[in-house]
Amino acid sequence: MIEEDVLKKIGKAGLVPLFTHKDLDVAKKTIDTCYEAGIRVFEYTNRLPNSFEIFKSLQSHVDQYPDLLFGIGTIFTVKDAEKYLLAGADFIISPAMITEVAKFCYSRGIMYIPGCATITEVYQAITTGSSLVKIFPGNVLGPAFVKSVMSVLPDVKLMATGGVEPNEQNLKAWFDSGVFCVGMGSQLFDVKAMENGDFSGLKQKLEDSLNIIQKIKK
Repeated sequence: MIEEDVLKKIGKAGLVPLFTHKDLDVAKKTIDTCYEAGIRVFEYTNRLPNSFEIFKSLQSHVDQYPDLLFGIGTIFTVKDAEKYLLAGADFIISPAMITEVAKFCYSRGIMYIPGCATITEVYQAITTGSSLVKIFPGNVLGPAFVKSVMSVLPDVKLMATGGVEPNEQNLKAWFDSGVFCVGMGSQLFDVKAMENGDFSGLKQKLEDSLNIIQKIKK
């Protein structure tokens, strides 16, 4: 049910923010802002020495948003997948197609979204059991790669991540190529402004991006 819920919510919005920060308060306010803007699927990334501690602390915070699915990204090992799963992760994302992590997640009934950069990897991902595949790095592969994948694997659901920009020209190029959704990180977050308590820019970018995506998908 969780996997179906993740796909439904991602498909509806078309956008998954991915974010990490060493400060718990900044992370909490980021999630609050994303939720207020309409986000219902959020990826926290395992990139900092204290990412796990922050993730665990955020679990009680996201309890106030029962319809928010809260997952973890940048997972490379079964050990990390297991500890984040025990900490409450709703789904697990990797920058690469890691077979042992995929098998672990599927054995636990957890959605696994691997990162792929070739058609071979995409095919491996979907035959292993992934219902959503991350195209990464998106800024290197580009929308033309998505079109090529879709031409031979027309039923695959793809999420472009890496270099996706919150503007109509860039988003239109990705969605016209056939992506199911996009993941956005650094292009969304003005970390310095957020550290100074200003989250207005983030909310505006999110609302604008969500509106653009809905317009494109109609």
